[in-house]
Amino acid sequence: MKWEICEPNERLQQLLFKELSISPVIAQLLINRGIRAVKDARDFLFGDLTFCHDPFLMKGMKAAVPRIKEAISKKEKIMIYGDYDVDGVTSVAVLASVLSLMGADYETFIPNRMEDGYGLNITAVTNARDKGVKLLITVDCGINSVKEVECANECGIDVIITDHHVVKARKPPPAYAIIDPHQSDCEYPFKNLAGVGVAYKLARALVSEEEEQIDAELDMVALGTIADIVPLNGENRILAKAGLKKLRSGKRAGIKALLDVARLDPEKLTCRHIGFVLGPRINAMGRISSADIALDLLMSRDSTQAREIAQILDQENKNRQGIEKDILKQALEMVKEQLEPEKQNIIVLADESWHPGVIGIVASRITESYNRPAILIALEGEDGKGSGRGIDGFDLFGAIQMAGEHLEDFGGHKQACGLRIKKDKINLFRSALNERSEEVSETEKAPCKKLYIDLCLPFSHINLKLAKELDLLMPYGPENETPVFCLRGLRVNTAPKNIGKNGMKFYVSCGNITGEALTFKKDLFTKPRIGDIVDLAFTLSVNTWNGVDSVQMTLKDLHII
Repeated sequence: MKWEICEPNERLQQLLFKELSISPVIAQLLINRGIRAVKDARDFLFGDLTFCHDPFLMKGMKAAVPRIKEAISKKEKIMIYGDYDVDGVTSVAVLASVLSLMGADYETFIPNRMEDGYGLNITAVTNARDKGVKLLITVDCGINSVKEVECANECGIDVIITDHHVVKARKPPPAYAIIDPHQSDCEYPFKNLAGVGVAYKLARALVSEEEEQIDAELDMVALGTIADIVPLNGENRILAKAGLKKLRSGKRAGIKALLDVARLDPEKLTCRHIGFVLGPRINAMGRISSADIALDLLMSRDSTQAREIAQILDQENKNRQGIEKDILKQALEMVKEQLEPEKQNIIVLADESWHPGVIGIVASRITESYNRPAILIALEGEDGKGSGRGIDGFDLFGAIQMAGEHLEDFGGHKQACGLRIKKDKINLFRSALNERSEEVSETEKAPCKKLYIDLCLPFSHINLKLAKELDLLMPYGPENETPVFCLRGLRVNTAPKNIGKNGMKFYVSCGNITGEALTFKKDLFTKPRIGDIVDLAFTLSVNTWNGVDSVQMTLKDLHII
């Protein structure tokens, strides 16, 4: 793995150090994240909910709020129409909570991935008409559903769209109101809210005089925001930070039950736990079953019921893992047989036996293995549903758009996409996609991966004080990744000892300073021996054992000199 070490800026370090009373190390970490002005650094480190923007700055909010209040006062039936992933389910939960608080007559609908597909669909709209729905509010979907909104209008249903996806339709859907910060003429200052962030903004606008009750939903906002892998800066950082505190309190029955079955300590909950433990369990329902069950968990107030549902989610996640493992094995074999390195910058694979709910996860594994964008397509008869994952520095959604003439439908963003395609168009799509992906650089096409390192430090700087000060930067996520440091020229003092299923730990020293290094993925690099001189790349954390705190270096990479 090639290391790229950020160049320190000592002048800016000193400025931030003096103005904010932070260490030069924290100052440099802020600089590395593009935060160079004192005000921006102060906002990043110490910003709270009072720093959030007025919801009414968002285009469509001034039309949506009175229409919803009118529906409530007239006892009109309202439908909240969501998506089946964590962001969509938490969005439904947030809006359902506020409508319940306001005494609305409402119901929720989350499409089944297998039967309904993504987003609004005409059958669901006509069913809503038959149920007497007069106002349909989408969350985390709808921004490109032109035909479906036209159908709703014909059915006498007003539609309010809340979404956070990029607008790709030539004309917006003819909705009563559209709330999406990506609209070209939307003046809302922060564009990168998750779907649940947009839903929360609508909730705040609806009951601005009862902010405390709506802020009780911040745990849902944090869960959806972090799981949707949006940039954790700006308002997303503030919402995630505040919501994590509520998640750690363990007051919501459903979350407490999910933490219990996952064997997680609420007080130690981090973004990583949401991304790799809680999120997959909620997503598993939408991938291979019904996301309504996940919504029931989040809305439950009964601890016994919540425990039963959490166990269902846990089992479905295990089922999902088994399906994923089988597809990954098959896909890796196909890559070895089919990949032409000189012709294929983007990997496109298809098979009739694949489950469409899992192929996105497998695509990300293929991307990690080959450092190339990957798209997997699950075929059913002549129709295919695809999911893709990208790499840093390459706009996957832009490439999909350029080859869009071969697709039935598509959506997504730079790092991920979803699509529908006819079986007989896959080869044409693969060729067009690769012909138009010249912007993938030679470096990006190479299998050698890069590791970005924030700072190269003297060993004497690696201590508890620094490890605890790093908490100022949390929560970590996209555009605010966990800081990575490196040390050079250390001696290995002890033979690596195996820990866990695939980990090891050993001690290193420089002069009279000794420290412990560990990894839970020892297969990533060559195991060192006693006496080896090594360079280490690692993250820092505090390990507490028997009430005693110690600094822990978790390895990202190791070079034997």
